[in-house]
Amino acid sequence: MIGHALRFASATLARRGLALRFTNPYGVAPQLSQASTNMGGSPPVLVTGGAGFIGSHLCERLLEAGQVVVAVDNYKTGRPENIHHLRSHPNFQVMERDVTVPLQAEVGQIYNLACPASPVHYQRDPIGTLQASVLGALAVLRLAERRGATVLQASTSEVYGEPAQHPQTEEYWGNTNPIGPRACYNEGKRCAETLFFDFHRHRGVPIKVARIFNTYGPRMALDDGRVISNFIVHALRGEPITVHGDGEQTRSFCYVQDLIEGLCRLMSSPEDVTGPINLGNTQEVSILQLAETVVGLTGSRSVIRHAKQLQDDPSRRQPDIAKARRTLDWSPGTTLKAGLERTIAYFDEALRRAGQAERS
Repeated sequence: MIGHALRFASATLARRGLALRFTNPYGVAPQLSQASTNMGGSPPVLVTGGAGFIGSHLCERLLEAGQVVVAVDNYKTGRPENIHHLRSHPNFQVMERDVTVPLQAEVGQIYNLACPASPVHYQRDPIGTLQASVLGALAVLRLAERRGATVLQASTSEVYGEPAQHPQTEEYWGNTNPIGPRACYNEGKRCAETLFFDFHRHRGVPIKVARIFNTYGPRMALDDGRVISNFIVHALRGEPITVHGDGEQTRSFCYVQDLIEGLCRLMSSPEDVTGPINLGNTQEVSILQLAETVVGLTGSRSVIRHAKQLQDDPSRRQPDIAKARRTLDWSPGTTLKAGLERTIAYFDEALRRAGQAERS
C-alpha cells in the first residue's frame, strides 16, 4: 500500500514540477523536493492525520483553494474511505506512515492533526496516544524548522481539564489529572503546546496553536465513541442511548465545516498570531438535552438510560471565542439543529450501506 501511494505521489507531483525521492534505499524517509520553480506552484501543504474525520475535511478545503496537499496517516483511527474521493485529484497525494517517523519534505505549511481524539480510541493505546502527541509534535516542528514552514497544532479544549473557569478563555491554565485515564490525551496535548511555544521562542519556528472544542459532522466513524456519533448511531438502530451520570454535564458542539474555516483563517493570520486560540461553538447544551434532541430529530423509539459517571469527565465545557472573533473575524455559523440534521443524514446512509439501520 505504501508503494502504491508513493508511485501515485510521484506522478501527482511530477505534474506540478515536484518530485518524490528517498533519502535511503529502504524508503523509510520519503522526501518531497522542489524539482522546478518555473511552474509557479507553491510548496505543498502537509496534513498529518489527513484521513481522519477533521483531516479529510481540511484536505478537501485546501484542494478547493488550489493547494497541493500531502496527507499523512497511519490509519489507526483515520479511514481510507474518508479520502477516497480525493485520490484522483491531481494535487493530492497520501502516504501511509506514522507521524512520529521523521518526514523529509519540501512544504510551506503543516497542519498537525495526527492523534486519536475520541476517549474510546485514545484510551485503547494510551502510550501510543502520548507518543503521537509528543513525538509527533517534535517531528513536525523539526520539519518546519528545516523548511521554514508554518506549522499549526490541533490542540484541544481538554487541556482545560475540569475547569474552574467558565467559559474557558485561552489565559486559563486548566485543571487536569496528570495520572488519570484521560491523561494520555490531555497531558500529551499540553506537552505538545509547550514544545510548540519553545520551538517558536528559541528557534524562531512560525507556529499556530488552535484549541479545538467538541466537533462533529459527516465522516465520523460509526464506532467513533464520541457522544454525538454514539447517540445518533444508537438512535438510528433503535437501541438504548446511554447517558453517563445525571446528564447535566455540558458540552459545546461545533460543526466541522465551521471548524475548518477557523483553522484556515488561523493559518492565514499574521505571523505574530501564534495562539493559542479557542475554536468552538459557544452554544452550551447538556448531554441529556443532546440525547433528547437526537431522539427527536431521528424519530427514534430509543429510550434514554443512565450509567455510572465516567472518571475525569468534565462537568462543563464552553469556549470563550472573543479572541477568535477579534483576531480571525471568525465565529461558527451552523446551529446545533442544522448540524445534527446533516450528521444524522450521513450516519443514516452509512448504516443503510452497512445494513444496520433499524428505525422505521
